[in-house]
Amino acid sequence: MMRIFIIAALLAAPAMASEDIADQYPDSALYSKPVEFIPNVWSAIGATAPPTYENSGHNNNLSFVVTGDGVVVINGGAAYILAKALHDEIQIITDEPVKLVIDENGQGHAALGNSYWVEQGVPILAHVDAAHEIEENGHRLLESMKKYNREKAEGTFVAPPTETFEDKRVIEMGDYRIEVLHLGPAHGPGDTQVWLPEQGLVIAGDMAFHERMLPIFEDTIVLDWIETWDTAFEPLGATYVIPGHGHPTNMDQVRRYTRDYLVYLRKKVGEHLENGGDLADAYYVDQSPYANLDTFEELATRNAGRVYEQMEFE
Repeated sequence: MMRIFIIAALLAAPAMASEDIADQYPDSALYSKPVEFIPNVWSAIGATAPPTYENSGHNNNLSFVVTGDGVVVINGGAAYILAKALHDEIQIITDEPVKLVIDENGQGHAALGNSYWVEQGVPILAHVDAAHEIEENGHRLLESMKKYNREKAEGTFVAPPTETFEDKRVIEMGDYRIEVLHLGPAHGPGDTQVWLPEQGLVIAGDMAFHERMLPIFEDTIVLDWIETWDTAFEPLGATYVIPGHGHPTNMDQVRRYTRDYLVYLRKKVGEHLENGGDLADAYYVDQSPYANLDTFEELATRNAGRVYEQMEFE
C-alpha cells in the first residue's frame, strides 16, 4: 500500500526541486538513497543542480533493475566513490550479483564510475557513439571531475565500455526483457534509453529531463531532438519514466519540461530572428514559463544563444 502511495505522489504534479536542499543521504556518497519506483526497479535520484563537492557529482539518476537472475545497473556514475556507494546499496537490497552496467551516454556522470565496475569484473555496455565520446574526452572529463571532487576522485580512472551496440540490444535476464535503445539524435552523442516493455517503464537517460532545465550543448541539435522525441520516444507509450535528471514521473511531465521547452524556445528565438534580432539580444528572449526549474539561471541564456546559432541559417 505504501508503494502505491509513493508512486501516486511521484506521478502527480512535479515537486518544486531546489538547489538549496542539502544532501539527502549524509551517510553515503550518494546524494539520495535508492528508492523502488515500481517493483524491482530502483533509482538513486541525483541533485537537480550542477556537480559539486557536496553532491560528489551525483546530479543524475543512478538506476538498477533486480531481475531475479542478476542486477542490471544503468549509469556508471560520476566517480569511483559513487559507483561503490551504489553497489553497497544494491548489496543491502539483494543477494543477486550485478551482471551488467549500461552507460546512458558518454558524459562524465554516466561513465567515470565505470572504473569501479571494471574492477568488479562487470561488463559495461554503451552505444558506439558514447564509447567514442568516452575515448575522445574521457581524460578531460576526469580532470574536470577532479577539480570539484578533490579527494573524492581517488580511484577513478577512464574505463571505456567493454561492449557496444548501435540501434538496439535486447537482454533477457530473469523475469525481465530489457531493451537497450538508441532512438536517434537527442541531447548528445550515443544517448541511450532502457525500455522495459512489459512494465511500461523507460529509463530515459538524457532524452528526458524533469524538475531542472536541460542544457543545450554545442553538439545538441534541437530540431533533431524534437524529431526523435515525436517519432521514436513518444511512441513507446511509456506509463512510467525515470528521466536522466529529476524524480521519476510520467510522460506528461517530461514532455512538458523537455520536448515542449525545446519547441517553445525555438518559437521564441524564431520570432526574434523574424524581427531582425541579433545574437546579443537573443540570449534574453522570454523563458519565464520555465523559470521555476533548477539550473534556470545557469542555463537559460546559454540555451537561447545556441538555439539562435542553429536557427540563424535554417
